[in-house]
Amino acid sequence: MKKVFAFILALTLALVPTLSLAEEKITVTIGVTGAFYEDLWEPAIEELAKENIIVELEQFSDFALPNNALNDGSISMNAFQHHAYFNNDTTTNNYDLTVLADTFVITMNIYSAAYDTIEDLVAAADAGKKLTVVVPNDATNYGRALILLANAGLLTLSEYEGTPNIEHIVDAKVELEPVNAAMTYQFLTEVDAAVINGNYAASYGVDPESAIFYETIDLSNESFICVIAVRTQDIENPVYKRVAEVFCSDVTSEVANTTFKGFFHLVWEAEAAEEVKAE
Repeated sequence: MKKVFAFILALTLALVPTLSLAEEKITVTIGVTGAFYEDLWEPAIEELAKENIIVELEQFSDFALPNNALNDGSISMNAFQHHAYFNNDTTTNNYDLTVLADTFVITMNIYSAAYDTIEDLVAAADAGKKLTVVVPNDATNYGRALILLANAGLLTLSEYEGTPNIEHIVDAKVELEPVNAAMTYQFLTEVDAAVINGNYAASYGVDPESAIFYETIDLSNESFICVIAVRTQDIENPVYKRVAEVFCSDVTSEVANTTFKGFFHLVWEAEAAEEVKAE
């Protein structure tokens, strides 16, 4: 599928020069969640402006909003969610949206202001201390947090398909406090630990190296790979394809690997490495 997408992109590049030479500028609005996206998208926005494609980012305060805005035509594209969230949200709300491109995995890690290491946190739980861990409350990120906490040794899960939910918790050493994903960081000093999505951690200027436990990234599983999404009717739009192509390139790699080092695992870099390895 990715090779097909790449082939289609290559075909549409022939149209781009015509678009870039258009007298009138083309404006594309992209829905995002988190201030860090402003920096992450800036290099691509500058490149696209040279082709008369003007990208404007629209910030949303809640994960529940950008897909609705895209579906009703308020914005052109969005770039804030992973496959698991996209699949759940579009199915639940009957949105007619389609993934245009895979971008990266934003790490979800465990942070604590009370414990220096995950070993200290687990030891306190094993000693019988009542501990509270804040987790995102939306279904897919809650399930992702459960996997992370299970890998950290803080709870046990039964078998599940896709992402787990509360019914799959067999045993827990900590009490979970679900809150809006955007609020997890704000609870960090009030609880024993917090599971924080990388986009919000980055927006608050959190050092990823300050996490006490790190998520294991598996790019062979697309569930938590973030995407650029469009309305299904716009999947062949050459301008939107060009936006995705420029974003998924070296111009974004530089800022992702320097300014936000440690938060992102870039899909296009991984694919390029695999191609070189295959040769």
